[in-house]
Amino acid sequence: MHGFQAEKSLVLEYFAAMEAAGAEEAGAVLGKYMSEDYLFRGVYPFNELQGANTVASDVWGPLKTSLARMQRRQDVFMAGESEIAGDHWVMSMGHFMGLFDADWLGIRATRKIGMLRYAEFHCVSEDKITQTGLWLDIIGFMQQAGVNPLPPSTGQYFVYPGPRYHDGILLDQQAPEEAAKTLEVLNLMIEDLSGLNASGNDRCPPELLAKRWTEDMAWYGPAGIGASYTIRRYQEQHQYPFREGLKDKVFNGHVCRFAEGNFACFFGWPNLSNTPTGGFLGLPGGELRGDMRVVDVYRREGDKLAENWVLIDIPYWLKQQGLDILERTRAICNP
Repeated sequence: MHGFQAEKSLVLEYFAAMEAAGAEEAGAVLGKYMSEDYLFRGVYPFNELQGANTVASDVWGPLKTSLARMQRRQDVFMAGESEIAGDHWVMSMGHFMGLFDADWLGIRATRKIGMLRYAEFHCVSEDKITQTGLWLDIIGFMQQAGVNPLPPSTGQYFVYPGPRYHDGILLDQQAPEEAAKTLEVLNLMIEDLSGLNASGNDRCPPELLAKRWTEDMAWYGPAGIGASYTIRRYQEQHQYPFREGLKDKVFNGHVCRFAEGNFACFFGWPNLSNTPTGGFLGLPGGELRGDMRVVDVYRREGDKLAENWVLIDIPYWLKQQGLDILERTRAICNP
């Protein structure tokens, strides 16, 4: 039985080294832990990058310069074998906390605490990290800095908590049968959503969700959408606006999907394709089809899902619609 302890230890060692490193030392840290053919997938404006030096100069160097004394505040840490390709992944989710002392991506510095929400996936093979997927909630960070590039959200955005019982840091080996239970519930839920997409039913009854979700489900969505609590408020504040404001929804699959204990996660590149008809994010519709890169992290309670943390690369989706919120913010607020 593979317990993924070696993969966890490698990634935790990398995290500690990167946190201790200065911005100018990020390249050396990445060079030590990443493979020669290292592939990085990140939210817009980073997108796909090849090689440790490029990722250091484009991603970690600027971020560590802007967010001084940056700490990784983990809420979930887990590992497992992806049921997509059988490779081994480690996932960390939480916030990067630091002092926002220098402008970042055209967002003006505040010299105050900044909490940058993240989810980070690492594929480990032969004692090296070969792939990374890094999602950052850039819009949430913008809102903390006093810049909101979108209309009011249907849900409530705030600095989200971790799992209800503070049990998401899975440092020890977990029973494989628990992961199997979690994946079973997750995949049944995915089948339900795929059925909705095929049916065109954009206003399913709450009883459909109650098959896989606890009544007091908590859904923590990206800034621009926000969080909601209970099945009915989730439907009112996210599911219905999302489904009714987007048409021709197609699920494109996942790069990795795995579970450990009563937690599960996945990401796609992209997960979804759709066309806005009007209303989603409070914006008008159009006939410009776009892709959505999405991360989901779940906590199972009993035989149902109880909590779901979601990050969507909304800036990338908006750019496909002709709106570059980063460039617009830079030009207006930080010329």
